[in-house]
Amino acid sequence: MSFPRCALLWARLPASRRAGHRATVCSVLRAPVGPFPGPLGRAPALASSSASGGSKAPNTSLFVPLTVKPQGPSADGDVGAELTRPLDKNEVKKILDNFYKRKEIQKLGTDYGLDARLFHQAFISFRNYIMQSHSLDVDIHIVLNDICFSAAHVDDLFPFFLRHAKQIFPVLECKDDLRKISDLRIPPNWYPEARAIQRKIIFHSGPTNSGKTYHAIQKYLSAKSGVYCGPLKLLAHEIFEKTNTAGVPCDLVTGEERVTVELDGRQAAHVACTVEMCSVTTPYEVAVIDEIQMIRDPARGWAWTRALLGLCAEEVHLCGESAAIDLVTELLYTTGEEVEVKNYKRLTPISVLDHALESLDNLRPGDCIVCFSKNDIYSVSRQIEIRGLESAVIYGSLPPGTKLAQAKKFNDPNDPCKILVATDAIGMGLNLSIRRIIFYSLIKPTINEKGEKEIEPITTSQALQIAGRAGRFSSQFKEGEVTTMNYEDLSLLKEILNRPVDPIRAAGLHPTAEQIEMFAYHLPETTLSNLIDIFVDFSQVDGQYFVCNMDDFKFSAELIQHIPLSLRVRYVFCTAPINKKQPFVCSSLLQFARQYSRNEPLTFAWLRRYIKWPLLPPKNIKDLMDLEAVHDVLDLYLWLSYRFMDMFPDASLVRNLQKELDAIIQDGVHNITKLIKISETHKLLNLEGLPPGKQSCLSGTLKSQARRTRSTKSAGTPHSRHAEAAGERMVDTTNRTQQRKNGVWGLLKRDKKKEEGTQF
Repeated sequence: MSFPRCALLWARLPASRRAGHRATVCSVLRAPVGPFPGPLGRAPALASSSASGGSKAPNTSLFVPLTVKPQGPSADGDVGAELTRPLDKNEVKKILDNFYKRKEIQKLGTDYGLDARLFHQAFISFRNYIMQSHSLDVDIHIVLNDICFSAAHVDDLFPFFLRHAKQIFPVLECKDDLRKISDLRIPPNWYPEARAIQRKIIFHSGPTNSGKTYHAIQKYLSAKSGVYCGPLKLLAHEIFEKTNTAGVPCDLVTGEERVTVELDGRQAAHVACTVEMCSVTTPYEVAVIDEIQMIRDPARGWAWTRALLGLCAEEVHLCGESAAIDLVTELLYTTGEEVEVKNYKRLTPISVLDHALESLDNLRPGDCIVCFSKNDIYSVSRQIEIRGLESAVIYGSLPPGTKLAQAKKFNDPNDPCKILVATDAIGMGLNLSIRRIIFYSLIKPTINEKGEKEIEPITTSQALQIAGRAGRFSSQFKEGEVTTMNYEDLSLLKEILNRPVDPIRAAGLHPTAEQIEMFAYHLPETTLSNLIDIFVDFSQVDGQYFVCNMDDFKFSAELIQHIPLSLRVRYVFCTAPINKKQPFVCSSLLQFARQYSRNEPLTFAWLRRYIKWPLLPPKNIKDLMDLEAVHDVLDLYLWLSYRFMDMFPDASLVRNLQKELDAIIQDGVHNITKLIKISETHKLLNLEGLPPGKQSCLSGTLKSQARRTRSTKSAGTPHSRHAEAAGERMVDTTNRTQQRKNGVWGLLKRDKKKEEGTQF
């Protein structure tokens, strides 16, 4: 470097600047540290945000450090060394170790949002940066040199350390902004169109088979325009068909399907949709929100909250359990809207029998055996077939068309099939002619937030929903009966059914794509999954709300993280409804995202090759489950086709293909007992499970535990209130890490091979 350039740089770095660094840091260290440390500039984000709103301290374990690479050789050379001298790495290491050990520095770091964990991670990164850089910035080089010669104090490094900490933890720099973005405390203000009108709210409250939804639908049919919001595609289809049959033109909108009935393509004045798909900007005369109690659902509750607060309708009719009345009234009090409650009683009587079924030999026409696992479904179906009886089968993962076909078969008085074996999927969405509900068991396996398997009794709400399917007004059986498979379970069933349903205390919320985009603007290097974690941690909600469980969203985000996509597109892919227990469906989401990132349209021909069409009829239960997974993949394609029409262009062809597949699955389910028999013969199916006798013993244990739990039950947090704890949880200590190794998480490794197709 020439002498004039060196002199010029020296002139720009006078001794007063170095003295200024020392004076600033020393004054901070001497000053008493209050809520707002002052001499080093503005108060840190942590202190200011907590002072302005009483926010809880953030969970810093969610802050993932970014990598700051050491500086390589500079084209201008090592200016700091030319101005002073080259640094001795051993001396610098001693200085840094001394800096790390000083309690005053650690305390100062805490005031700026660096707890012990962040401070340690920031220091490790800072030390690596200093020790591994070929040349340092001039200012830090000069300070280190001064410390080596005792012309400066080790504390003078703090401003540089803090600057580095904010580089690897950018959230430290923008906490206040992030808190404002994630402030979810006034949801009614998100819907200006609804706030611009004075809505009339009518709550139709009653048990199943009370006619509450019927009365709401009559208002919907007689209106000039209307929207029906249902929890299931089946219900949306049913209202769609009924409305058009009544001579009222009605469109259908679900996540995977759009049907416009007007010949010129115009939107009809009436629409039946799934609740997630309702428009909050279109004005209607009447809106119907079905199953409003699902506002407490830990995963989907946000959709009911959005519909309740946002639908722009003169009249909004809510149908559901009385447990939701108080919460709905409180939520709408904040909008200045009053709730008119109409109570309904059950139209047909229902009774809990004093005797259990005890044996499948005692089955009668119109019986429905409710199981809570597929293995029980298969086992019971096989035992019924051995007795020379025919049964219909309905469970959650069956395609809607197959469910309807099985329901039609069971309801047909001329069909020899008089018995139904089903899961709790019959709780809503299907019209069934059931005389007697028989609970095969009262315990239901669930997965808790830690990914552990739990076994607990069904809740009162679940039991009432299922039991209420017996003896419906429109069926051939005008009186309903409820019992259990085992006598030991009867007393617990009666206790569950007689227990009052806990009032719903909180409604679900969900971050929008716009909010996540604003988060990403401040944290551009952060993964989408980590953005969600930080958003939920920073979010502030009123006591009447909770943030919905985002685990499925995060699962998808982590699955496709390595694929180059824009944030908005990535967000849409992550909101696609998939069953993360099905590896083929998960690998398909991965493949679809990869094709999209390459700008390669997913044509009908490509999809046929991918799923290896044509598919053969199932020969065993595993084949049937594989076909169900393919059906879900086609659902995924259709769902994406309405978000990315140019990249998923063949929706109509895929829908026809899906109908063909549905027919294949229907044939398989029609012969399910044969498939079960073949699977047992080839040891492809383990039906040994938990025998009914042991289930009864377990139910008895849980029953006594439930009593103890209720006697000591406390209020809990808003997030936990929506889950009705019926008994003390029995946790299966399955190692989640091992599950990930053996399950879908292995897809991430296999994806590196970049195979164009997936073996199925």
